[in-house]
Amino acid sequence: MKQRKRVVFGLMAVLMLWAMPLAAADVAKIGIIDFQRVLTESTAGQTVQARIQEKGREMEKRLVTLGQEIEALSEQISRDAMVMSKEKREEKQRDLEIKKYDFQSMQKKFQMELREMENGEVKKLQDDIFGLAETIGKKEGYLLILEKSAAVYYPAAIDMTDSLIEKYNATAGAAD
Repeated sequence: MKQRKRVVFGLMAVLMLWAMPLAAADVAKIGIIDFQRVLTESTAGQTVQARIQEKGREMEKRLVTLGQEIEALSEQISRDAMVMSKEKREEKQRDLEIKKYDFQSMQKKFQMELREMENGEVKKLQDDIFGLAETIGKKEGYLLILEKSAAVYYPAAIDMTDSLIEKYNATAGAAD
């Protein structure tokens, strides 16, 4: 009976010694980044947004000017319709239709240009930010770093957005 207790005790000791390294193993580090927040709060993101807004304002000014020309021509046609010859009225009406078409074409062109500019700038920022996240992940031993939109749930403790913004601002400032 004593021998049996010793064998059981010995097996338990061996199992405990064998299992200790497993219990002491590092917990897998997982991080979450909120790209949208990095875009709105980082210096580079704010610069890109300001550039896009400025371009949008320039385009809007040009559209407003053309819209005012269309409105003035339309008023002129309405006001002078009775005193104009039929040919002159038709010519002015054609001019008005051409300006309206130009306005619509310019509006579509500007929307497309703005969308392309925004996509290009955001893609560049995204590449920079995800590259920095990868570097941080390798350096600090992360097992996995996800973008917030890919996570259904995560505890706030694994959100690394603030530190990523700080490091991105530091690296972007050093690159300028």
